[in-house]
Amino acid sequence: SAPEGSSAASTETPPTTPSALVEGRDYTVIKTPLNVEKPDQIEVREFFWYGCSHCYALEPSLNNWLATQPVDVNFIRTPAALNPVWEQNARAYYTVEGMGKMTNALHDQLFNTIHQQQKQLFDQPALAEFYSKAGVDAVAFNAGYNSFAVTTKVNQSKQLAQRAGLSGVPALVVNGRYLVSGEPQQMISTVN
Repeated sequence: SAPEGSSAASTETPPTTPSALVEGRDYTVIKTPLNVEKPDQIEVREFFWYGCSHCYALEPSLNNWLATQPVDVNFIRTPAALNPVWEQNARAYYTVEGMGKMTNALHDQLFNTIHQQQKQLFDQPALAEFYSKAGVDAVAFNAGYNSFAVTTKVNQSKQLAQRAGLSGVPALVVNGRYLVSGEPQQMISTVN
């Protein structure tokens, strides 16, 4: 270690602290802020797609963060529906959520099945089969998949993604004002 008062440069990267965050590098300010669901809490909204390897890579860090998130944080998962293929996964997510069956474990199971087992779960029949094997009623799933309620949620997801200026996923939006993307651990560090 360098002696006290020395000007020798450290090779260690200092941890990101709120004062060290740089707009344009660590986050982008959203021009027209998104509405937050609970204004008395800090909202962190995750935009993801199940087929995205970067989203899959973010999940372990995100799950660790969620396990210790402060009580004043409202975390919301938002499946991005930026194209017709992604929309299929968003429809399935909102269908299962509307049935009261979406859990963190089921969310992780779908990610794992796609990325570890290389299963192509990107259309209604494949998703219905996956969720049915996980204990979700297939008849109810198929009935809800193209319902007005699910279509409304998918359209809201599209609008939020467009208003946030998303060009890809994963992305985290903090308090409807700050868009964070990049490497998984850096994203979590920035959100903290």
